[in-house]
Amino acid sequence: MKNIREKDIQRNWILVNAQDQILGRLSSQIAQILMGKNKAYFTPHLDTGDHVVVINAVKILVSGKKENQKKYYQHSGYPGGLKSRLLKDIRKDKPGLLIRHAVVGMLPKTKLGKSILKKLYVYPGADHPHKDKFKN
Repeated sequence: MKNIREKDIQRNWILVNAQDQILGRLSSQIAQILMGKNKAYFTPHLDTGDHVVVINAVKILVSGKKENQKKYYQHSGYPGGLKSRLLKDIRKDKPGLLIRHAVVGMLPKTKLGKSILKKLYVYPGADHPHKDKFKN
């Protein structure tokens, strides 16, 4: 098998419509595309993935009672600095954060994971500034 180099990697732009998709299932597919696991020349120590543009993040689905019961926690690092927000509140304010948070949990927790995450673009509606990247 031939060793892959950074210059040999071909990066494509993939458009994903999140409307009526389950959050966890969609996030795992996005994470695989970002890491490049769908390519024949996947290498764990290289960023071989594609750019992913997610539209309609507001219309993503969750199963069960998660809409009213799932909490997202954030801590400032100071005593008493724990904040929690419900999924429905985050969906109202920053719907892209739901998808981004789920995908971050599926990526490596290294410098490589941070560089992979830079290729994810999430938009609440159908409009996005990357229309020139897609040939339709």
